[in-house]
Amino acid sequence: MSKKQKKNLIRIIVAAILMVGLHFVPAEGWLRFALYMVPYFIVGYDIILKAAKGIRNRQPLDECLLMVIATIGAIAIAIVSTGDYVEAVAVMLFYQIGEWFQSFAIDKSRRSISELMDIRPDYANIEVDGELVRVDPEEVEPGSIIVCQPGEKVPIDGIVETGTSTLDTAALTGESVPRSVHQGDEIISGSINMTGVLHIRTTKEFGESTVSTILDLVENASSRKSKSEDFISKFARVYTPIVVALAVALAIVPPIVFNIFPSLATGVFEGSVSWSAWLYRALIFLVISCPCALVISIPLGFFGGIGAASRAGILIKGSNYLEALSKAKTLVCDKTGTLTEGVFRVAKINSDDDKVLYYAAHAESSSPHPISKSIIEAYGEEINRSIITDVEERSGMGVVATVDGREVAAGNHKLIKSIIPDWEETAVDEIGTLVHVAVDKKYIGYIVISDVIKATSFDAIKNLKAAGVNRIVMLTGDRQEVAEDVAAKLGIDEVRSNLLPGEKVSIVESLLNDDVLAFVGDGVNDAPVLARADIGIAMGAMGSDAAIEAADVVLMDDDPKKIVDAIRLSKKCLCIVRENIWFAIGVKVICLLLGALGIANMWMAIFADVGVMVIAVLNALRILL
Repeated sequence: MSKKQKKNLIRIIVAAILMVGLHFVPAEGWLRFALYMVPYFIVGYDIILKAAKGIRNRQPLDECLLMVIATIGAIAIAIVSTGDYVEAVAVMLFYQIGEWFQSFAIDKSRRSISELMDIRPDYANIEVDGELVRVDPEEVEPGSIIVCQPGEKVPIDGIVETGTSTLDTAALTGESVPRSVHQGDEIISGSINMTGVLHIRTTKEFGESTVSTILDLVENASSRKSKSEDFISKFARVYTPIVVALAVALAIVPPIVFNIFPSLATGVFEGSVSWSAWLYRALIFLVISCPCALVISIPLGFFGGIGAASRAGILIKGSNYLEALSKAKTLVCDKTGTLTEGVFRVAKINSDDDKVLYYAAHAESSSPHPISKSIIEAYGEEINRSIITDVEERSGMGVVATVDGREVAAGNHKLIKSIIPDWEETAVDEIGTLVHVAVDKKYIGYIVISDVIKATSFDAIKNLKAAGVNRIVMLTGDRQEVAEDVAAKLGIDEVRSNLLPGEKVSIVESLLNDDVLAFVGDGVNDAPVLARADIGIAMGAMGSDAAIEAADVVLMDDDPKKIVDAIRLSKKCLCIVRENIWFAIGVKVICLLLGALGIANMWMAIFADVGVMVIAVLNALRILL
């Protein structure tokens, strides 16, 4: 509990004790008025100041002004007739109790975000003359060697130069299983080094590292409002002046009408001719109509949803995307690295040329693609880069390079067709990705690369359909046979194969309709599609600038089940928001009618305002459970 919360709680308790104690004090007249004003100002001075500030800034019509008008009116009625100041003090007291619950709820939501903020590193270790010196991470340039000791946070993205350790990535991914790292492994900032000492060569500046990008993303998420939040903000701006005008009309019009036409004061309006009675009803009307429950609980619900998602390793860039996720009916997904492991192995070489692997490995040596890495790994010898020139990577097809003076093309059938126009691919009974190789425009054979479906992909597809996704489409640049094999095993509805990156965009555009479409990709080659979809979801994108920039939702590990978690979380959040809207409006409408008819008293008004607000806020907190 913050200092401000403690201070406000003390004020509430003191005011409550004084209000109850004064009930037993036999004071009358102005002395009674003065005594009750003590707890009133103790608990309500800041509300009065806020109302005055709103008037000074020409933005007077907010809930603070409504509370001040209602309580001053109740005090005026007490002075003139009843002498009972309890209701005026109670309105302010219970309003502050509701505000305190709101503050507590927001702090609880912020704590779920602040747990993520703990990944921000305070320093980086640089070795100088055999000693470690702590420096500001922002001062470390790319290419520097930093030292991360057990228990310390990795401050900047880099590659392990020396050392072996395990990393705690729970704050980033939501997973509790540590990850082992060795020499040559990429390592991202925000992880906690658990066991060994690591020497890391930095690959980015601190401001561009994963930890900085993630924190910036989460901190700015609240700036993107959902349709529900926008509606409530606009609603409150129109609603409040209308309510004040209706309250004024309720205080003035009925007593004028009933005094001119006394015969109308029958039934529920019998005896309702006094000005004080209608003023009291107008004050009840004001208290009931305060829009606190809606204005507070709805943004709080979305804020809590974003916090709960970040705690689970799901970064959502704004409540508008959280809301859209709940409506997703079509899911389009990439194959490699999304539904499959993306860890490739050479399964077979079909060629009469024993140098096919040599040529393919040298041509592919500059490519970061997992398939290229698998070929280099299978080659197993050191790559002689001095004999490689004129490297040209052709998007969605493969690589063309000059190796030892010979033109080598390694890629899919489209690449070979572009090099050798009269070449025709023969039917191949192989399940896997084929890398065709041509040397000096002569086809010499192919290499079969195999990939493995992720174990969690099976449950993910099944649970996506249970979560309300009606249509699942898989897009891949791989061969039709491989794509259909994966789709059949997973139970995917549609599959499109042999696609270039630009063709994926065209297909996603053709699938866009009134339903919300989400695209899930590995975040590296799928940035254009991520940006084009209604919701772009980047999978396994730790450290990928392209993914974090283009996607609306970033999953901090490569588990496809997190897609289901994100959709279910969004549906739970929207359900809670709708419950609060209907509950708050329903109770207020009923109590407003009862108040206008003179059936509701100030205590019922307090429940309709503060009670509803507290219930709505507590309901919004369920998103964090």
